[in-house]
Amino acid sequence: MSLPRLVVTAAAALLAVGLATGSSAAIAAAPAQAATSGGTTASFTLTGGSLSITVPTGTVSLGSSPETVSGQVISGPLGPVQVTDAREPVAGSGWVATVISAAFTPGAGPAIAASAVSYNAGVITKVGTATYTANNPVDLTATVAVVTATGITGDNSATWNPTISIAVPGGTAATSYSALITHSVS
Repeated sequence: MSLPRLVVTAAAALLAVGLATGSSAAIAAAPAQAATSGGTTASFTLTGGSLSITVPTGTVSLGSSPETVSGQVISGPLGPVQVTDAREPVAGSGWVATVISAAFTPGAGPAIAASAVSYNAGVITKVGTATYTANNPVDLTATVAVVTATGITGDNSATWNPTISIAVPGGTAATSYSALITHSVS
């Protein structure tokens, strides 16, 4: 037997023994095959969001008017209020936006009670599927519903710019008045 034939025969024997025993040396001795394509599975997860409300920040001027003996109504826009519902709500569910006002107080003198404060939601800009209803309360002494959403299907939002009106009694002192108006959603 010649030497080259002996080397080939010995290599074949080692390969056979390696394949039979699962030896990595035999597997490494096999010719490498390059991959010509490959696939990777990509995925992502969307998690449920939350129910939230945003309101104007800072002090908002509702306007000014000369004092009158007989009384008057001061009205002005409060600024955009927005409810966003990204909870992945169950079909048919809903939410309620509420408001309450403190009394309008001056620097000195008697306050104007929250019972003299009314709220008109105005036009509601809608995103998503739901039925939105403005309730327009005329007394903000207690927490009252201002906008409700019913029949929700999926994520949704509503934006409105309410008009706040204050029935100012006759003989009220000429000065600046302010009150905290608080919105909530549930």
